[in-house]
Amino acid sequence: MAAAERGAARPTGDNRTSRRRRRRREHCLRTSGLEPGALPGQSMRARAHVWPGRREAGAARGMGEFKVHRVRFFNYVPSGIRCVAYNNQSNRLAVSRTDGTVEIYNLSANYFQEKFFPGHESRATEALCWAAGQRLFSAGLNGEIIEYDLQALNIKYAVDAFGGPIWSMTTNPSGSQLLVGCEDGSVKLFQITPDKIQFERNFDRQKRSTIHKMIVDRQYMGVSKRKCIVWAVAFLSDGTVISADSAGKVQFWDSATGTLVKSHLITNADVQSIAVADQEDSFVVGTAEGTVFHFQLVPVTSNSNEKQWVRTKPFQHHTHDVRAVAHSPTALISGGTDTHLVIRPLMEKVEVKNYDAALRKITFPHRRLISCSKKRQLLLFQFAHHLELWRLGSTVATGKNGDTLPLSKNADHLLHLKTKGPENIICSSISPCGSWIAYSTASRFFLCRLNYEHDNISLKRVSKMPAFLRSALQILFSEDSTKLFVASNQGSLHVMQLVEGSFKHLHAFQPLSGTVEAMCLLAVSPDGNWLAASGTSAGVHVYNVKQLKLHCTVPAYNFPVTALAIAPSTNNLVIAHSDQQVFEYSIPDKQYTEWSRAVQKQGFHHLWLQRDTPITHISFHPKRPMHILLHDAYMFCIIDKSLPLPSDKTLLYNPLPPMNESDVVRRRTAHAFKISKIYKPLLFLDLLDERTLVAVERPLDDIIAQLPPPIKKKKFGT
Repeated sequence: MAAAERGAARPTGDNRTSRRRRRRREHCLRTSGLEPGALPGQSMRARAHVWPGRREAGAARGMGEFKVHRVRFFNYVPSGIRCVAYNNQSNRLAVSRTDGTVEIYNLSANYFQEKFFPGHESRATEALCWAAGQRLFSAGLNGEIIEYDLQALNIKYAVDAFGGPIWSMTTNPSGSQLLVGCEDGSVKLFQITPDKIQFERNFDRQKRSTIHKMIVDRQYMGVSKRKCIVWAVAFLSDGTVISADSAGKVQFWDSATGTLVKSHLITNADVQSIAVADQEDSFVVGTAEGTVFHFQLVPVTSNSNEKQWVRTKPFQHHTHDVRAVAHSPTALISGGTDTHLVIRPLMEKVEVKNYDAALRKITFPHRRLISCSKKRQLLLFQFAHHLELWRLGSTVATGKNGDTLPLSKNADHLLHLKTKGPENIICSSISPCGSWIAYSTASRFFLCRLNYEHDNISLKRVSKMPAFLRSALQILFSEDSTKLFVASNQGSLHVMQLVEGSFKHLHAFQPLSGTVEAMCLLAVSPDGNWLAASGTSAGVHVYNVKQLKLHCTVPAYNFPVTALAIAPSTNNLVIAHSDQQVFEYSIPDKQYTEWSRAVQKQGFHHLWLQRDTPITHISFHPKRPMHILLHDAYMFCIIDKSLPLPSDKTLLYNPLPPMNESDVVRRRTAHAFKISKIYKPLLFLDLLDERTLVAVERPLDDIIAQLPPPIKKKKFGT
């Protein structure tokens, strides 16, 4: 076992430093984070909370109450956004982050993050570019050009441009050639071939033969700055050059004469990024103070053919630098240091009733970073380069609905497992019994055995893992912790038998002939007989684990799958899609259930379909087979299939009438959806047992507090 991993298991009772650290953590757990409705200072980060099933969530009488472990010690901070690139042909957005991670958002599928490529410490991406249809390239400070395989979800190849760090990249209008700007002053031209890119020509740094030299103004408000840096340039088809600089100006130049045509002073901070619409009638810029400005080309007068560039509105959806912007036909897109991806609609080009219904602000990944061991009440947190294992606290107190109960035993940080090497962790999981941890990077797969002795924990890594498991995209243990299911990025699904301290490879489900679609989501039935897998498209395949063969394929749907789970006893597969539709499919009968058909016939409530965050987790109550539990980042919902669906005239989030109302009134107003918005942003929620929930929150204020301080803005009168 590597030294970093040996030293990671730290909660030994004989280590005084470990004990001091743990006491400090427990003190922090009791005093940090603010409980909604609590007085200042009366707060806890980890606590048991009685969830009011009837009053606040609208649950039916007899559903009972839950004790909730409200967890806020998952210290996750997303990486800042460095580049964005919009593909008009596929309506997809590529986003690169400062840790090298690249994400793909399907804007036609309710802005769902359908694909991602894990980060790497040596890949500081400075440019993203779509070319030749739907081929994605990136380049950065390591001097390499990378192409991504959008089916297998891995890197196809990397080519050294031999010009030092690469700061910019673009394609010609046809998308057949790629140009990169290198730190040595050269511009290199590559031909895009069907399988790779091929170096074609080198444009060396020019010392002479300059046509025009356009010098930007160094002054701001009459005061001369020491230097002025041009951060971004756009060249329009009519010969207009648009520049954005560190003096807070957006300037328009005539490339034919090299003269300044118009100058807009928009901020006292740097203007860092620019993106122009395909029609060249609109563009967007981002500034270092977090403001986004929109410019439009409008007629000078109502009857004039002459047009001019006019700044329309500023938008303040960021707290820090806006490092990247993009312009789609219907929206302005921005991202930066504050980690938020903001998609602001152009109201005249979208069919929505109000601005709030169309605005998207995406902060957290649309994939799970947390897994749970219900038996031992453990949580495994996934970070870029390490895993943390925590044991939940406990309480012996009782209370009424809404009470915050004091913890008799605080949450305990059991394990800090650090990976070696520059690669980010792709996925991870802990077994239900708490005895196994598995995780994967792009080049290695790790399986670890945990042993518990009183308050001490030891970890042993299983050696000689097969190479075909590396670059796993999803890992899942069976309910009895005897099997491990691994989805590789080549489309195959591997079944491993776990024995004491070791494993045995049982079978590999291979992808259908002619496909190399990576499987991103897995679900196993509680009895261990069925395995469901969903790929990067909308397909879901169900495998018979006992007979080791494909059982059926769920009929294709137009929107990608965001979550899936198999219900106990019935073996019904529940599937959530990015358009907020939820289907129930009977695996034994190979068809949709009667409840699912009734749902599709009536349709979901319009407010349910307008939600802007995808469902990321589905589970079931062990004692109530008619209940489906699911959540997104801002709500937790229990769907009671025994009750009627709400119509559009019904208040979806309305709790039940007071208990003194007649049973007739209560039955008439009750519907299947019981929704709670107490916990948010909600990264994980699941049942530990039939009366206990665990909810992991990540308040946005905690993330902002860990970022560099933003540029201070002078307020009026100060």
